[in-house]
Amino acid sequence: MTAASSSPRYTVLALYRFAHLENHEALREPLLALCQREGIRGTLLLAREGINGTVAGSAEAIEALVAHLAAIPGLGQPDYKYSHASEMPFRRMKVRLKKEIVTMGVEGIDPRVHAGTYVEPKDWNALISDPDTVIIDTRNRYETAIGTFKDAIDPKTETFRSFPEWTQERLDELRGRKVAMFCTGGIRCEKATAYLRQQGVEDVFHLKGGILKYLEEVPREESRFEGECFVFDERVSVGHGLEEGEAELCRACRHPLLAEDRISDLFEEGVSCPHCYHDRTDADRERYRQRQRQIEQALKEGKPIPIGDPLDV
Repeated sequence: MTAASSSPRYTVLALYRFAHLENHEALREPLLALCQREGIRGTLLLAREGINGTVAGSAEAIEALVAHLAAIPGLGQPDYKYSHASEMPFRRMKVRLKKEIVTMGVEGIDPRVHAGTYVEPKDWNALISDPDTVIIDTRNRYETAIGTFKDAIDPKTETFRSFPEWTQERLDELRGRKVAMFCTGGIRCEKATAYLRQQGVEDVFHLKGGILKYLEEVPREESRFEGECFVFDERVSVGHGLEEGEAELCRACRHPLLAEDRISDLFEEGVSCPHCYHDRTDADRERYRQRQRQIEQALKEGKPIPIGDPLDV
């Protein structure tokens, strides 16, 4: 989706907080009712370990949500990141109960106790410019494909569940080193630092607020982030100043596409792209063509098209 020329109509709020929510199930219905009443859409994940999600609505609606969250006992102050969208980036509102607010699949990881050292965006460049620092991108390969920090290691994981296995193979080379980790909004890298510290890697840091906060606060001319940041909504990506990016989405495989992808002979709108063409059959592509016709009809009628739930990846 390209940046729109009109003023943004929606406030997009990304949030998370690791907290001990003993009775998180009871929080679901009041939270969903408020969001539906205020016209907020998106996804919120609730677990005993806290809250995570991205939602969008009017500025007033988002203020009401923040006030509601502030009144939840034991939650404390979530990490909030605000941006804007010219069109509603979600189709519906969902509040889901989960075992983890970001799924690593490892028991006993508690970022409240074991997380690494927060690094403010203004101090991040100095840390990652140190040649002794190992920089690790904790996102998945379809996210890193359109942008990452200069000199960062890309584990090329398909899901966050794969990150512990990737790490286990490199523990010896990471122990005794300074490790700087980052992700989209801060939650995955915070949990990843806790995991590393529990594996005996002590000198671990993570970017507070993630790439989103960095792109919001660090001037473009000082930035070491190259490309755009993938986001899990209809904007697809954002750039510096959190402006809507140029990346679009392959509706067949949900891989973000850059300009060079769209001019490939393997690209067909809603049907295939260079990242998935050889993994799909002709029957698959015909089915996607039928779906694409339905999408085009929905767009003609002004209905937004969802791309899936954010953040639980």
